[in-house]
Amino acid sequence: MTSRELVKRALDFEITERIPLECPYNIGIENDVSGPSYHYGLGKTQGKTYIKGSSIDAWGCVWVAAEDGVAGEVKEPPIESWSDLSSFRPPFDVLDEADLSDVNRQCGATDKFMMRQWGTNPFERMQFLRGSENLFIDLAEMRSELYKLRDMVHEFHLREVEMWADTDVDGIHIADDWGTQRSLLISPKLWREFFKPIYKDYCDIAHSRGKYVMMHSDGYTEDIIPDLIEIGVNAVNTQIDCMDVQKLSELYHGKIAFWGGFDRQYLLPFGDESEVRAEVNRFAGELLKYGRTGVVAQCFRDKGGRESNIRAYYEAWRNI
Repeated sequence: MTSRELVKRALDFEITERIPLECPYNIGIENDVSGPSYHYGLGKTQGKTYIKGSSIDAWGCVWVAAEDGVAGEVKEPPIESWSDLSSFRPPFDVLDEADLSDVNRQCGATDKFMMRQWGTNPFERMQFLRGSENLFIDLAEMRSELYKLRDMVHEFHLREVEMWADTDVDGIHIADDWGTQRSLLISPKLWREFFKPIYKDYCDIAHSRGKYVMMHSDGYTEDIIPDLIEIGVNAVNTQIDCMDVQKLSELYHGKIAFWGGFDRQYLLPFGDESEVRAEVNRFAGELLKYGRTGVVAQCFRDKGGRESNIRAYYEAWRNI
């Protein structure tokens, strides 16, 4: 069975011979998931990311990183005042100048599950454009300008998802962080009214082209998992250690797959290998109790994460 077939079986809730792994780190662990090389237009991009200092992204947001190895924060949002909105335009040239000409060849040349990652992020992009504090105030006030901003960002991502859905990738990736340690960042009701419809549009496009949809969202997201299932998200990449894993398994097995998610606040940077293996076994005992399916193992190697613990994580899943 190829890696692509293995991942698809897991997402379709068919029994797999082993747990598929997404391990993009050079630590000697096999990787069943990959992404194609491609190029986007630059837009307003200036400077280098993940380097101490400032840079500007394609949308014109000014980022500042206090140290190497971190993305930093947006310190100068281009729509800090609503008076800036009327003259702002999304960087559609980024998509118009995109070069995906080699994507299909790369997808055909590998047996891995192929997916373009870390794109489509409407909620985060709105924060970058307005500043996080401003956006949360906006979500309390719900002025007409907020709808205009959402629809502007959504139009960009609709084009982006269409562009990728027309290639031979296996999956479409959505990445918006919605959770704190214990709850959503906004009320589930507001999320359903304001954001759920745009995610459904992305899922509908993907499924119309036969693609799977994986959504990444850090933190506690349990309150909206039924909504993600309803709109067609196939797998969620979230911090399941913030939630009741037994409950997640009992309620959602066979409805949505769990694509990774592991404690990177304590275990990966500060724990030891035995603790990591024990936690993997605990997760597996719950998530796989109805059969070896519905799971893709993945964890994040954040700054400070121990390579030995990352390796222990993947080896534990590989041996289950």
